[in-house]
Amino acid sequence: MSGKVTAEMVKELRERTGVSMSKCKEALDQSGADMEKAIDFLRKSGMASAVKKEGREANEGLIGFADAEQAIAIIEVNSETDFVAQNEKFKLFIKDICAEAASTVPASVEDLSKQTYSKDPSITIDQYRALTVQSLGENIQIKRMMILPKASDLSIGLYSHMGGKIVTAVLLKGGSGHEAIAREIAMHVAAEAPDYLRPEEVPSDVKAREEEIAKSQIQGKPANMVEKIVEGKLKAFYDQVCLVCQKYVKDNAMTITDVLAAESKRVGKELTIERFIRWKVGV
Repeated sequence: MSGKVTAEMVKELRERTGVSMSKCKEALDQSGADMEKAIDFLRKSGMASAVKKEGREANEGLIGFADAEQAIAIIEVNSETDFVAQNEKFKLFIKDICAEAASTVPASVEDLSKQTYSKDPSITIDQYRALTVQSLGENIQIKRMMILPKASDLSIGLYSHMGGKIVTAVLLKGGSGHEAIAREIAMHVAAEAPDYLRPEEVPSDVKAREEEIAKSQIQGKPANMVEKIVEGKLKAFYDQVCLVCQKYVKDNAMTITDVLAAESKRVGKELTIERFIRWKVGV
């Protein structure tokens, strides 16, 4: 049974594809109000190329991080309004709990919440949260937390964008002391929003979907040409969604792979990206 197409769905599809409202409405109608099928419909018809993964933001809030001796903590805290998210008490709460998490390395948000607050041992972190709720008059929740343990062969670069609305991290393998280049790549991750680190990590169903879309765009071509064209379109897809294949945001003549190769040559040791993180508030 087909779902009902709403104005919000049309708006979200427009935000994600850049296609006109009328064409978005048509695509949703043709696709039974299924957002992903509507995106495929627009791409197969050639109307949409680059598609944003993120639609509307679901929550307000901020993402903070803290760097301690043994680990780095990244935490997202949600509020009901951006007005409260910009309040200094709200920002202080995030700063404090990030510092606690980085130094104590809890296993989960639940464990962090149960911990005694080091600045005031008479309360727990959750009681500190409750006091902040009372003070600001809005529901405040710790949504998620990530702990990045430090290691002697690891350099971690962190970047906060839009005042904490987006926070990224890049973990470089190959030695410590390379935080500067790791942070440069983290800035790139904030701007270009890759979905995967490298082509080998793209799930088979995602690859199959891209191949199907590519083939639907080149119907009528000779069979010997189809394979080459599909291969080229897949490469273009990888260049868009895989971090190591992307053009470096600060120098389009280089890919991220090129940037790493140049830095590895400069420092005399091989540096590779172990992983990257990109968090956006509400997503």
